[in-house]
Amino acid sequence: MNRKTFFCAAALLLTAARLSATEETNSAAKIFPPPPARELRGAWLATVANIDWPSKPGLPVAQQKAELISLLDRAAQLHLNAVFFQVRSVCDAVYASPLEPWSEYLTGVQGRMPSPFYDPLALAVTEAHRRGLQLHAWFNPFRAGHPEAKSPPALNHVTRTHPEIIRHYGKQIWCDPGEPESQARALAVVLDVVKRYDVDGVVFDDYFYPYPEKGWSGAPMNFPDDASWKKRSVPETIAIPRDDWRRANINQFVQKISASVHAAKPWVQFGISPFGIWRPGVPAGIDAHALDAYGRLYADAPLWLRNGWVDFLAPQLYWPIAPREHSFPLLFQWWRQQNPKGRHVFAALNDAAVGTKFSDDEIGRQIDAVRTQTSNGGEVHYHLRSLVENSGLARTVAAKYAQPALAPAATWLSAPALATPKLAVDAANHSARARWEISGNEPARGWLLQFRANGNWTTQIFPGGQTDFYFNNAAPDAVSLRAVDRLGNLGEPAVWTPKKYSPPDTARGAAKMR
Repeated sequence: MNRKTFFCAAALLLTAARLSATEETNSAAKIFPPPPARELRGAWLATVANIDWPSKPGLPVAQQKAELISLLDRAAQLHLNAVFFQVRSVCDAVYASPLEPWSEYLTGVQGRMPSPFYDPLALAVTEAHRRGLQLHAWFNPFRAGHPEAKSPPALNHVTRTHPEIIRHYGKQIWCDPGEPESQARALAVVLDVVKRYDVDGVVFDDYFYPYPEKGWSGAPMNFPDDASWKKRSVPETIAIPRDDWRRANINQFVQKISASVHAAKPWVQFGISPFGIWRPGVPAGIDAHALDAYGRLYADAPLWLRNGWVDFLAPQLYWPIAPREHSFPLLFQWWRQQNPKGRHVFAALNDAAVGTKFSDDEIGRQIDAVRTQTSNGGEVHYHLRSLVENSGLARTVAAKYAQPALAPAATWLSAPALATPKLAVDAANHSARARWEISGNEPARGWLLQFRANGNWTTQIFPGGQTDFYFNNAAPDAVSLRAVDRLGNLGEPAVWTPKKYSPPDTARGAAKMR
C-alpha cells in the first residue's frame, strides 16, 4: 500500500470511528423510548415555629444554610421533585422583603435580618433547582400572628402599621379578609416574590378565615368582622348573608391572585391545599360531623378548581385509609371528580402522624391508593423533616419512589419553548459517555435521558445544570435526550445510535413518548 492510499484509508477509519461515537441518527422516528413516569412528589418545608427549618431560631448563618441544604439533599435522594417552602407565615418574610419584616424564626427577633446577610429564599431556589427540585413559595395570606410568638412585632409589621385591618379571634391574630387592604397587601407580597425570584409556583394552604375558636361557654366564636361587613360595597337593598359575603371575599381573592401571578409570569403555577373535607357528609358516607370548610373557613375549593382559578389542588387528606367516615380513597376520588378543566389534583399526606395516629405502612398504602386512581397525580408530604427523620417512613417512601418521575406537566400554561439539545455519545466496548448542551437561549430546567441496552430501556432524570452521563458497564444501542421546561413539558428528542439505522422497538417494549 502506498502512502497516499494508507492515509486515505486511515482518514476513512477515523471518520467512521467518530461517526459511531457521536453521530445523531437520522432515523429518530424508529426509536420509541417508553413514556416517563409522571407523579408529583412534593413535601412541605415549614418555617413557622421552626417546624422544619431552621431547627431553632438564632442559629449561625452557616448552620442555617447547612441545614437547608441537607434537607434539600435528602429530598433529592428520596426522588422527590418539588418542595413547598414556607416564605410568609405571619405577615413576615423568610427572604429580603421590601414590604414586611424578617421572620423571628430565622434570628429570634422579628425584623432582625440574618448576619452575615443572606437571602434564604434565593438560596432555596438555587439549591432546589441544582438538585432538580421545583421550588414553590408557600404563603399564608391572612394570618398575622402566632399564639407562640417569642418576640414583639417589628415596627413595620402590619399589626403596627395597619391595626385597623387586624382582628383578634381567640388566640389568633388575623388580617380581616373582608378588608380590601388585607387582600391588597397579600397580593403585593405574592407578586413581589414572583417577580424577583425564580420560583416555580405559589401555594396557599388551608388558612383563609381562621379555624373556629370556642368562647368561654364552649360555643364557637364568631369572627369579629363587623367593621368590614358594615362597609361592604353592595347596595343596602341587597340582602346578602354574611357567610356568603365571606366566601365571596375569598373567591375574589383567589381569582385575583391567579390572574395576577399568571400575568406576571405565565409559567408560575398557583396551587392551594384546602382542608380535605369540603362539607360534612360529602361525599355520601363521609363524617356528617366533620369540620365544614365551606361553612366555617369560607373556602369553596371545588369552585376554584371548576373555574380553573388554580393550577392544582392538594386537599389535605390527613386520615388513614381504613375508617369509612374519613375514607382516603373516597375523598381523593371525590376531589378528582370536581375537575372539568383537567387541572392537577394531588393528595396531601399526613406523614407527621406515622408512629402515632398512623401505622408504619400507612403512607405507602396511600401512595398506592393515589396511583390506583391516576397515573398523572402525586402526593405532597407533610412535612419534610418528619419524612426524612423517620427512618422507617423514609425507607417506605424511597421504595415507592425508587424510579425517578417527572412532575405532571401544566399543559394549559405557557413557557418559553426549548430547543432540541445537541447530543454526543462517546462509545467503547463496555461503557459510554453521553455529553450534551442546550442549543437555544432558554435554559432547560431538567433533562430526560433514556437509553436502550440489551433490549431494555432505562430512564434517568437530571437537573438542568448537568451536561453529561457515564453508562457504567453498559453499551447502549440507542440514547434519547429531551429537555424539560419549567412546567414539566418535554422538548423534541435528540436521538443517538451507533449504527446508521437502528431497528425499531418491538411492540412489546415500545411506547411513543408523550
